[in-house]
This record gives sequence, C-alpha cells and structure tokens, in this order.
Amino acid sequence: MRFLLDDEQQVFARSLDGMLAAAGTPAVVRAWAAGDTAPGRALWSRLAEAGVFALAVPEQHDGLGPLPVELGVAFTEMGRHAVPGPLVETVAVAAFLDRLGDDAVAAAWLPAIASGKTAASLCLLCESSPYALDAHAADAVFVVEGDAVRLAAAAGPVQPSADPARRLARPLGGTVLARGPEVAVAAAHAADVAALVTAAQTLGLGRTLLARTVEHARQRIQFGVAIGSFQSVKHRLADTLIALEFARPLVHAAAVALAAHDPASGREIAAAKVTACEAACAAARTALQIHGALGYTEEFDLSLWIRKARALRSAWGTPAACRARVLAP
Repeated sequence: MRFLLDDEQQVFARSLDGMLAAAGTPAVVRAWAAGDTAPGRALWSRLAEAGVFALAVPEQHDGLGPLPVELGVAFTEMGRHAVPGPLVETVAVAAFLDRLGDDAVAAAWLPAIASGKTAASLCLLCESSPYALDAHAADAVFVVEGDAVRLAAAAGPVQPSADPARRLARPLGGTVLARGPEVAVAAAHAADVAALVTAAQTLGLGRTLLARTVEHARQRIQFGVAIGSFQSVKHRLADTLIALEFARPLVHAAAVALAAHDPASGREIAAAKVTACEAACAAARTALQIHGALGYTEEFDLSLWIRKARALRSAWGTPAACRARVLAP
C-alpha cells in the first residue's frame, strides 16, 4: 500500500510552509525561550486562521474535524519550522474534550480552541510526567489524575528542559470539571492523538535537519573540495534520508488508522512515534557532526532544531514505552 497525500493536502502543506518560512520562526523560538510569548501568539493566530487547530475540533463546535491525516500534514510543516508553543497539547485537549462526552465543557472550550483564541495544555499526571508544557503561556491547563480532570489554577516555577523553548511547570490547584471512567478513556485517546502529531512534528524536524546539513556539506570546503564529496559523509547523509523516508509512511498509516477508528491504531501510532523520533534524533546527530563546531553553538539556528528533536523523543511516549506497545500481544 502507498500512503500519498492528495492534491488538496499537498497545497495545504505548501501554504503552511510558505507562511512559516516568511514568519522568521528562529526569532520567534528564541523569544519564546526567553519568556516573551507575544511573537509566538501572533504566529499562533496566523496558524488558527489557516485552520490548523480547527482540524482537531468537530464540526458541531465550529471545527473542521477531527481530521488526523490533515493534522499530520500541518504538524510536519510546523516541525520543519520549529514552531514553539503548546501546539501538540492544544490538539490533545481538543481530542480529550471531544471524547469526554460532557457537552457543556466541550461547548465552553472547543470553539475557542478552533478559532485560536485559546491555547491549552494537557497534563496526564503521573510520577513520570508531573509537568505541563508551557503552562505559563497557556490560557487553560487541563490536568488528568486518575478518574478526574481539573482546570489548574496556577503553575509552578519553570523547570529546565533540553529544549529551552519547551517550558515545563507543575500545574497547581484547580477546579474539578468531570469525574468518572470516561475521563480515563478520553485521556487515552488524547494521548494517542498527541503521540501521532508529535511523530509528524519530529518527522518535519528531521527533514529540516537533513536539508540544512546537505546544504552545509555542499558549501563547506576541506582539502580543496566540498565535504559532501567524501564517501563517509555521503553514507551518513544517505542513512539519515533512509531513516526519515522509512518513518514517513508509518506516520501517514497511523493517521489513516486513527481516522478510520481502527482498533489497532494505538499500535500504529506507537510504531510511527518511535520510528520518527529515532530518525529525527539520528538526523540531529548527523547534523551536529557534519557541521562540526558550528553545530554546538547556541547562536547558530540549527541548535533550535537539534534541541527540539532531543526533547520530543520522550514526549508523549518514550521509545521504550512505544516499543513495548508495538510488541504487546
């Protein structure tokens, strides 16, 4: 089976790519990492106008979806440009509220998410994941603990992260919105959606890392020739390309499975997540080594993609957890 985007999806991808290329995202990422969210929220509004967040919201709440395949397309492009903010988490909140079955709560939040007026974060509270992403910048932080979901009242101090633009904090206090077994079911669905779009995001990151490294290898001269002509460099770049190309159909297949409500979609998503993240991390290592000392400097824009690839590797499913899910009987 071949997983190819149709013409409309390809046009959507190109339009997002053009918009984000013109937005100067490296400056936006650096501002977000420094605590200035204004440029990021301005870009957020432009993404909302393009319909990105509406793809996660059902039509009865002013959305266009849920459309997992189109979400994968959007997040691949946002990954290519390293867009900061709780993008994945906002989509996960939309999936959670849609599946929760509480019409009043859904009506209160989903239209605002679709329009881009609300940026949300989701924390599935457990010992290994006590933090919410960008809780300081989100308009709402939903915290799931056991069979209850609450709206956090505040956020603790920002914690250090491998990616400075991924600002983590503990959600504090709050009001319980719903309680019951349906909360855990909705949370599991939201985690699957989050893992899928994270896989798409890391796939986009990997593509940019490879493209910039190929460009550098063509321009960097050693011993009178471009380093891209060296056999060892060619092999390393080829291995990186193969890994990313292998991950791409897995991400598309997982999106198709989720859209079709396939009972095996969770396993498909786990396979896509671990494959895409490992490919992106391999692309980051290749970029770091071929760029040499340049790759280690914070001032060089490449570092923004390298750090994000490393951080996303464990977000919404560690490699070990994803492999265990794939291999489970």
